[in-house]
Amino acid sequence: MSSAIADIVSADALDFAADGAFDVINPATGEVFAQAPQIGDKALDLVFATAQDAFQSWRRDEGVRRAALRAAADAVEKRAGELVPVLTAEQGKPLNDALEEIGAAAAWLRYYAELEVPREVIQDDAVAYQEVVRKPLGVVAAITPWNFPLALASWKIAPALRAGNTVVLKPSPFTPLATLALGQVLREVLPDGVLSVVTGRDPLGAAMVAHPVPRKVSFTGSTATGKKVAASAADDLKRVTLELGGNDPAIILPDVDVAAIAQDLFWSAYRNNGQVCLAVKRVYAHESIHAELVDALATIAATIKVDDGVVAGAQLGPINNRPQFARVSELVTDALGRGARAVTGGAPLDRPGYFYAPTILDHVDDGIRIVDEEQFGPVLPVMSYRDEADALARANRTNYGLTASIWSGDAERALALATEVDSGQVTINSHGAGVRPNLPFGGHKWSGLGVENGPWGLYGFTELQVLAGPPRRK
Repeated sequence: MSSAIADIVSADALDFAADGAFDVINPATGEVFAQAPQIGDKALDLVFATAQDAFQSWRRDEGVRRAALRAAADAVEKRAGELVPVLTAEQGKPLNDALEEIGAAAAWLRYYAELEVPREVIQDDAVAYQEVVRKPLGVVAAITPWNFPLALASWKIAPALRAGNTVVLKPSPFTPLATLALGQVLREVLPDGVLSVVTGRDPLGAAMVAHPVPRKVSFTGSTATGKKVAASAADDLKRVTLELGGNDPAIILPDVDVAAIAQDLFWSAYRNNGQVCLAVKRVYAHESIHAELVDALATIAATIKVDDGVVAGAQLGPINNRPQFARVSELVTDALGRGARAVTGGAPLDRPGYFYAPTILDHVDDGIRIVDEEQFGPVLPVMSYRDEADALARANRTNYGLTASIWSGDAERALALATEVDSGQVTINSHGAGVRPNLPFGGHKWSGLGVENGPWGLYGFTELQVLAGPPRRK
C-alpha cells in the first residue's frame, strides 16, 4: 500500500469508527493492494444522524452553498495530482483518463455553483400573491458505480448540495479509495456533516436505501440493482433517481465517409475500456458499407496499446473487476459459439490482471447475448441492415433506452430519423456528445427513472411548495 493510500484509509474520511476492513484489488495485477473501512450499522446510524443535524443549517443560505461549491471545485482542481494515482490504481484507467475524470468532477461542482435558479412567481398583483418554491428534501443517500467513481459522485453531490440537501455517499466496493480521498478534499471546504463518505461491501448499499433518515436515493448502477433500490425505497416513499444500464445503438447510414467517422465511432464504444453506461454497444451499418466499416474498426482496434494505466502510452487499461472480466469473456465465448467472427481480439490477454483484447465481432445479429445484453467491456458487435425502417426497429427492440447515435453525411436526414429512436439522448455524427453539466441526462424504459444534470437534475433534489396569499406590500 502506498503512503498516499495509507493516509486516505487511516484518516477514515469522516472520523466514523469502522467495523473492520475489506480488500481493494488493483485490476492491472489482480492482487490486493490496499484495504478500505467497512462501515457497520451503528456507524451508519451515526453518519445519517450527523447529516440530518447538518441539514438544519445548510438548507438556509443559498449564498453560502454556492460559495462552498466554488471552493469545492477549486480544491478538487488543486488536489487533482493526489487523486489521479489513487483512481488509476483501483479503477484501472490510464492516468490521463483519470485526470480527465477529475476535471469533470470539478466542472460539475462549478456548474452548480454558478447556475442561476430563477424564482417561480406565478402571480404578484393587486389581487393575490402566488409563488412556487423548491425546497430541499433533507438527507440524500447517493450510491455510485466503479466505472467513473469521482465524476458520477459529482453528478450527485453538486446538485444535491446546491439545492440545500446533505449527502451520504457510498462508492462501489471495487473503487472506494478515490472517493474517500475526494471526501477528504471536500471536508476541508464544506461544513461538518454536509458530505459524508461511507465505504463497505454489501449489504451497506441496501442498508442505506432502507434507512429511515434519507428522503432521497440517487443511484447509478445496473438495472437489476436499480429495481431493488426502487422497491426498497418505495417502502417509505423515498424519492429516487435511477441512472441504470444501456444497450446503446449506433446506426450508420450508407452516405457516411467511413474513414472519416471510424476513429470517433471506435472511441465512442471503447472509451474507458467500454465500461461506460452510454457507450456504443451495438452498431447497425448499412449493407453497402458494412464490410468497410468492420475493417476500419478492426484496424484501429489492432493498434491500441492495452496496458497498466500507469504505463506511458497506455490507451486502455484492464477491465475493472473479476466478475465483469468473467462476464465479458462469457459473452464473447457465447457469440463465437453461435457463429460470430472475431475480426480482432476475441480473448483475454495472456498476462496477470483483468486485461481483454479490444474485440470487433462480425457475423452477428440480434438474438444473441452480446447484442441483446449490455456487455460493458471492450467488445463491439457490428451488424448489417438493408433499410432505415429495419435499423430503427432493431435499435428500439430492447428494454433499454439510454443513448443512441445516427451517423450520416446529411445531418438533417439523420436528425429526422433521431426522433424515431426511443432513448433519452440521440446524437448526430457523434455519440454521447450531449453529456454536459447543462443538459438533462436520463434513460427511457429500463435505463432509469428521473434525470441528472442541468436545472432538471437540481429540481430532482427538491420538492415543491406553493406559497399563496393576499397581495404583498410594495
